[in-house]
Amino acid sequence: MKLGLNTAILGHLNFEEALQTAQKIGYECLEVACWPQGKAERRYAGVSHIDVDNLDVNYIHELLKKYEIEISALAYYPNTMDPDLQARQVAIEHLKKVIDAAHALDVNMVGTFVGRDPKKTVSENFELFKEIWPPIIQYAQEKGVKVAIENCPMWFTDDEWPGGKNLMTTPANWRRAFEIIDSDYFGINYDPSHFVWQMIDYIKPIYEFKDKIFHVHFKDMKVYQDRLNEVGTMANPLEYIEPKIPGLGDVDWAQYVSALNDVGYKGYACVEVEDRTFEENEERIFASCALSYRYLRQFIQ
Repeated sequence: MKLGLNTAILGHLNFEEALQTAQKIGYECLEVACWPQGKAERRYAGVSHIDVDNLDVNYIHELLKKYEIEISALAYYPNTMDPDLQARQVAIEHLKKVIDAAHALDVNMVGTFVGRDPKKTVSENFELFKEIWPPIIQYAQEKGVKVAIENCPMWFTDDEWPGGKNLMTTPANWRRAFEIIDSDYFGINYDPSHFVWQMIDYIKPIYEFKDKIFHVHFKDMKVYQDRLNEVGTMANPLEYIEPKIPGLGDVDWAQYVSALNDVGYKGYACVEVEDRTFEENEERIFASCALSYRYLRQFIQ
């Protein structure tokens, strides 16, 4: 495995500065945020370290060579199944541009969501999925680009109530999606933290879906039992959970990495920092990236 960093937490830096920061800490790769320029919709979204509308392939390759860092994937996590048809089309069009950029840069990996209409049932959303996603994967396959879907439900506050904004969030939904789209270019960006707060075993699916794990996220999650006792699992998740940097939440990282080793995963593993306790200033942001790296190095050499 190669240990890397998702660049969304470094949104205040440009691409070269993000590379400098990663190199200084010791990271081997970056999952590079590629949102549309200046169109932040939510926390961590809107970060664009590579502008896919004005792609300078030679410049990016020169910087990667200079800092001896690889790109693990290009990252764009929108709702491509948004009930707003205009927003849906904008998301799909930009996702295709990110796929094009991944092909041009010879990265050949994109991290994203499939999206979801929060007001529709799972079955109704799978009907949307059948309409929207086969053409996207066909497009990616023609470009030789793998699409890795993160398992975050994208339900945290009232804005995403009641179903969240991402359909591929559970092993059951994974099986259903892979039955609909049977492609070597359609897989998973595996994040254990989202299984923790859904009360799902985050180790067992690694073995079942080993051939579909294209990319891995290292993010932790803490469930506050006292808060959960007050509001229950039907409350908005942020009422009883908090994302944490690796080692400060409830994920057993030794077990998680051990399972990835068991199935022979040798791909990229990127830290995704979303820990509010480290966001008060630039120094704390950098500390969160460095602490995550030092903690995880005991498991990945």
